[in-house]
Amino acid sequence: MRGGFGFPPFGPGFGPGFGPGGPHGGRGGRGGRGRRRPNVRAAVLALLVEGPMHGYEMIQELDSRTGGAWRPSPGSIYPTLQLLEDEGLVIGIADTTGGSRKQYALTEAGRPEAEQAAETPPWAELAPETIDSWQGIRDAGAQAMHALRHVMLNGTADQRDRALQVLDETRRKLYAILAETR
Repeated sequence: MRGGFGFPPFGPGFGPGFGPGGPHGGRGGRGGRGRRRPNVRAAVLALLVEGPMHGYEMIQELDSRTGGAWRPSPGSIYPTLQLLEDEGLVIGIADTTGGSRKQYALTEAGRPEAEQAAETPPWAELAPETIDSWQGIRDAGAQAMHALRHVMLNGTADQRDRALQVLDETRRKLYAILAETR
């Protein structure tokens, strides 16, 4: 590695999450193997066409619109908002309740790019089958955690040991699924 100290060299890509399309549209991170993550910049602009929002509201809205399949982190939303503000495309307005939160709104300069982004919003890239699959897996996982909680709170030592064995086996099987060739 040319970068030294274990860091990647500063060449094309700059490391995970900074692939073709930049830090907000590249590959890597939670997007899955080989799957491109939706474009955070375009998503933020498309949401702001609908009206002003706080950054956290944007995260919740994107999570909701994708059925949990895409929930951008604050570490991707807030730098994007800052960049858009620096470019003069959005403006941060202090919260009227006196809190430290900013509500972001489009400027006139930002409206054309935002309206273009809203024509085909990034969350529309996620196929309904992907969202349905994600919701099914998420719901099954939540139900399994609920059952595990009952075993841990109400089960005997033997039942807790057997639950641990089931979890270990499940973890191994899930990794085996990922190891299958496509």
